[in-house]
Amino acid sequence: MQSQRNVGVFAYRNEWQNASLNIIITNSLLLNSYEEFFKKHEVTGQQYNILRILREHYPKPVSTSVLRNNMLDKMSDTSRLVGRLKTKGLVEVERNISDKRLVNIVISDKGFSLLDQIGNDLFKLDNLLQGLTEEEATTLANLLTKARESIASAEERLIPALQLNEAV
Repeated sequence: MQSQRNVGVFAYRNEWQNASLNIIITNSLLLNSYEEFFKKHEVTGQQYNILRILREHYPKPVSTSVLRNNMLDKMSDTSRLVGRLKTKGLVEVERNISDKRLVNIVISDKGFSLLDQIGNDLFKLDNLLQGLTEEEATTLANLLTKARESIASAEERLIPALQLNEAV
């Protein structure tokens, strides 16, 4: 009941609404904790995500479209994020020789160094959910995967109900 009051809900329509709202609340708490963690390293979570992607591709340069396709947050303004990383000296950006509309992005030595520093502190992020047992964490991860699959197939499940409504 306490979680219901925290979000201004006093009665859930059903357990699916209860689950959805709990995911949203938990997501917000996790995102805030992650952003506080990365703020101490003077980057955002999105900027860290870009640096990790660049490290995985190193020494091969990457375009902004490759970054966007591999980012956790697909709605990010990748060009703006790369610009900020360049200003901080964490990435190097050059025009693509074969296609002037594209840029080649590579992580810099300073970017590698920052990733090493952050890597030494990642246990602090792991600690956020260590109130769960490993088995519970595995179960939660599996349930969240199943929830994402359910979200992806939601439209499909609605088709018969929509067709029935049209027939009436």
